[in-house]
Amino acid sequence: MNILVVGGGGREHALVRKLLQSEKTGKLYCIPGNAGIANEAICPRSDLKTTDMKQIVAFAVENKIDFAVVAPDDPLVLGMVDAFQEKGIPAFGPNKLAAAIEGSKVFSKGLMKKYGIPTAKYNAFTDMREAERHIRDSGTYPVVIKADGLALGKGVVIAEDFTSAKAAIRSMMEEKIFGESGSEIVVEEFLEGPEVTVLAFCDGKTIVPMASSMDHKRAFDGNLGPNTGGMGVIAPNPHYTPEIANLCMKTIFLPTVEAMSRENRPFKGCLYFGLILTPDGPKVIEYNCRFGDPEAQAVLALLDTDLLEIMLAVTGEKLNTLTVKWKDGAAACIVAASGGYPGKYRVGHAISGLKPDGQLDGALVHHAGTKHTGDGFVTSAGRVLGVTAQAKTLQEALDEAYKAIGKIRFEGMFYRTDIGKY
Repeated sequence: MNILVVGGGGREHALVRKLLQSEKTGKLYCIPGNAGIANEAICPRSDLKTTDMKQIVAFAVENKIDFAVVAPDDPLVLGMVDAFQEKGIPAFGPNKLAAAIEGSKVFSKGLMKKYGIPTAKYNAFTDMREAERHIRDSGTYPVVIKADGLALGKGVVIAEDFTSAKAAIRSMMEEKIFGESGSEIVVEEFLEGPEVTVLAFCDGKTIVPMASSMDHKRAFDGNLGPNTGGMGVIAPNPHYTPEIANLCMKTIFLPTVEAMSRENRPFKGCLYFGLILTPDGPKVIEYNCRFGDPEAQAVLALLDTDLLEIMLAVTGEKLNTLTVKWKDGAAACIVAASGGYPGKYRVGHAISGLKPDGQLDGALVHHAGTKHTGDGFVTSAGRVLGVTAQAKTLQEALDEAYKAIGKIRFEGMFYRTDIGKY
């Protein structure tokens, strides 16, 4: 089969590597891809953005693509899966209606409220002053403020007082730091407890959870600094016991799938559950409509079943006929980032220590933000590389990942040294 993966980050590099392991995979294309992906797949249009829907779909038609994988949130929310399907190309990922579960916080919170899926109490606002008045009158801190739409994983602020809450609201609604994504906001109660990410394959009726994981969003050690797209991941999550998994299946996973079907938005693809284990039980912090990044790098390292077979079962609504198997042990991914990220940073710095085969001391190096020059790899984004190791124990996986990342160098490079401790 000729396959096209849409995207160009570390998540897509992990997906490409896994798809290449399938005997059914023929030519594998990636648009736009990155320098690391280009070592393993064909990246014919690095000039395109993932939102250049017409051109990407036209490429798929011209190159007789048999199957597409749409990985990032933006093209999913815009309806790229629908566009592929209109051309007779099956695609892994939710259609536009189902992708609203991530594309709109207001929609997803309303869905949970309507169908009794446990989540934080909330209010939605389109008027900035009403939102400020609500927070001032409630007087309860910390308070969580979220932009309604997509914001590169950075549209959430935990405000400790009214001054910081007001600043967050104004930055979203008045200054438009997230564009139209901040035209409507959600203000919700702050929940405490360990956080868990569970990715799940879903074909609209059947749901198959993957290995759980623990993301580390804060930029610096000690869970300090601003939120990022993710600085590291471990899988499985030590807080996620079999008992909690069973409870989540009954109270969150199955009810979500059923709710989406009842709303005539059956979800087919990878459904991301961001959970928090509160004293009152597990609750949903957020949904995403795709693989997390860097969660995918760690979770896919543990997958022992042909990923393409799973994706074909999802699109064909035959997931219930497949047994998805997982490797024993654990995996860890450590992200190497550009100095200044998630704020301003410079690109174009030469990267040393990488090997052509993408492996380093038993770990896999996934490229997230790299370009290739005549002299080798250079940085091209805030998150540059993700070093992933899989081993019998979590500590062994962490040790291997840290040993490997310690051999990589580029100007301004930084990474957290405490992944797995929080």
